[in-house]
Amino acid sequence: MVNGSVSRGCNKESALEVDAARRGKLSSAETYHQHRRRRHREGTGSRRLRVREHDARTVGANFADSKRRVATMTAYRFVHAADIHLDSPLRSLALRDPALAEFIGNASRLVFTRIIDLCLEEKVQALLLAGDLYDGDQTSMKTARFLSEQLRRLDAAGIEVFIIRGNHDALSRITKELILPENVHLFGGRAEAIEIERDRGGRTIVMHGLSFAKPQATEGLLAKYRPPLDGAINIGLMHTSLGGSPPHDVYAPCSTSDLLNSGFRYWALGHIHKRSTTEGSCAIVMPGIRQGRDIGESGPKSVTLASVLDDGSIVLDERIVSLAQFERISIDPSGAASWPDLVARLETTLRDAAARSDSDHLVARLAISGTTPMAWNIRRDADLLRTEAEARAESIGNLWIEKLEIDCRRRVSIAAGNADPVEDLRRMMNDEVVGSEGFRAEANDIVNNLLAQLPPECRRNILPDDAGPSQLVEQLAGDGAEEILARFAAGDPEGAR
Repeated sequence: MVNGSVSRGCNKESALEVDAARRGKLSSAETYHQHRRRRHREGTGSRRLRVREHDARTVGANFADSKRRVATMTAYRFVHAADIHLDSPLRSLALRDPALAEFIGNASRLVFTRIIDLCLEEKVQALLLAGDLYDGDQTSMKTARFLSEQLRRLDAAGIEVFIIRGNHDALSRITKELILPENVHLFGGRAEAIEIERDRGGRTIVMHGLSFAKPQATEGLLAKYRPPLDGAINIGLMHTSLGGSPPHDVYAPCSTSDLLNSGFRYWALGHIHKRSTTEGSCAIVMPGIRQGRDIGESGPKSVTLASVLDDGSIVLDERIVSLAQFERISIDPSGAASWPDLVARLETTLRDAAARSDSDHLVARLAISGTTPMAWNIRRDADLLRTEAEARAESIGNLWIEKLEIDCRRRVSIAAGNADPVEDLRRMMNDEVVGSEGFRAEANDIVNNLLAQLPPECRRNILPDDAGPSQLVEQLAGDGAEEILARFAAGDPEGAR
């Protein structure tokens, strides 16, 4: 690692490290990567900051053998990342929690800095960015300066950068205006094949790429790429939706089999935000987004460190870089006899989830679901329960509560002489109101009018397919009925806290 590179690269983003220091993660004199090395030596902290070598995969050989071969053969090493989405607006998250949206927005820059740090620490030959550096036309010049500064760190270390434009980059005016360092090659609208000179007589590496100038690319681009160079190791960058992956837009579609039969050794893909790898005659890697932005992009996020050997074999090593990961956390209230019992169960569940997190921060969507005598109290006092959850999260540290979902039911008694007017009302609402055609038609109109006011990306997340509208109406109607019943049953001694 270049001495001082982390502190220079992170000065403008130091607020996140200050926050980590306040929570006891970092000492005042160390950076994130110094902290990681110290915790590794001490044998602690590996859960959050570890490099997951057990996730490494080898094409053509097992991992242990490949590590020995990397040490004895000439290797061309690069980091492959995609879908950086700098300046993503995070509209839906900002509506619920502006502070969390600001944190995730700032995290996108710190994570990009981590990717640069990884390149420097591993002394790779190149960084491959397979599209969507930006999120659209709202990208600021401040972001452009940040990007240029980070790429210049690689330039100073002699590390090349290969970039293709994705559909979001095509919308950004900065894509056309930004002056990039000399080490950066931005592929244009015509396919290019760049031969890379290597020391010590290693096999020739050819880097192929093609950018699309418009935000739509409904036709495949594979046929437009230059043919692979015989005797060389051919690596291709492509921004593609492959065979389709809702809710992502169709973009330069192609099949995995076509890529496997292309004669290339490695395909560095982008566009789909979920990580995937295919091994065969070539390695096909979709690294996914490097920092989740909402619950639809849950889990730890990573990049790929690839080592290409002269015999054509490839070692793939997944490296987690996300600052925060979104996760759905389920809590079953059925065994809780009182409100304090429920809160204690909530705290235990949060601590367990934080212990399993692979990223520095955990952003939790809590789902309280099950049959419990306190069902209506939980619904009625959902705001208090969220406050309890947030207080426990603050105590645990590096834990955020993104949303609280409640789907609790009270056990229905059918014994003779136990008539319950609230249960009678529930049955009437479900059978005579929610189940009627008139109600569903009016509810559909209301839902469609509200959806029309949301940004397109939000609509796609809420309604991923044709069955979405009716399912959404059913869910909202059921939740609304339970909220009304909760207020009627507010004084129920059986569920009192």
